[in-house]
Amino acid sequence: MLGLPFMIIHFIMGVMKVIIKATNLDLTEPLKIYIEKKIGVLEKFLSAMDSGAVRARVEVARATHHHKQGNVYHVDVNLDLPGGVLRAEKDDVDVRAAIDAVKDKLRREIEKYKEK
Repeated sequence: MLGLPFMIIHFIMGVMKVIIKATNLDLTEPLKIYIEKKIGVLEKFLSAMDSGAVRARVEVARATHHHKQGNVYHVDVNLDLPGGVLRAEKDDVDVRAAIDAVKDKLRREIEKYKEK
């Protein structure tokens, strides 16, 4: 059974503030910890930035209630940095695989951002 249509959680990890929004799915403690761990890894690539200057807005969603197969999970992350926003999104059958893919894409985007 699904809980509220959405839930928002805020926390701060070093220089990065992370906001998690879960839409149409329960944000279980194991899923929250998984998101914190995977998105938190990005912080090591951002350590030279001022504390509080970076914000990661993470949305995990179940795209549909009536479909049981296919890419039913959607994950997107907007990483607000000084002077720009990096964005990655992924639809997948497995919410954790989608989180991993988004994290990997953002890591590559951060490297490009730092080269500017």
